[in-house]
Amino acid sequence: MAKFGELISAEKPVLIDFYKDWNEVDNAVHTLRDVAAVLGDKAKVIKIDIAKNEALAEALRVNGNPTFMIYKNGEMKWRQTGLLDANSLIALVLKYL
Repeated sequence: MAKFGELISAEKPVLIDFYKDWNEVDNAVHTLRDVAAVLGDKAKVIKIDIAKNEALAEALRVNGNPTFMIYKNGEMKWRQTGLLDANSLIALVLKYL
């Protein structure tokens, strides 16, 4: 939990994908890679496995797969459950630069 606090307290936007390995779609992996490639060092893109981080997922009330969140300066700015394409995710993160 302390490490998560450090991650989200960045001045740059942090896009987090909460996922479960057993239900991950290959396209989602490629989508996040595309997002990270376009954003470069303007933002962080992080994947967190719900099964391996149950306490964190429970604390954040993550029930769906995938659940995306954007944090900046320790504050959640946006959240959505369900697949999104790379362009949508990029546009959302760019709003918080």
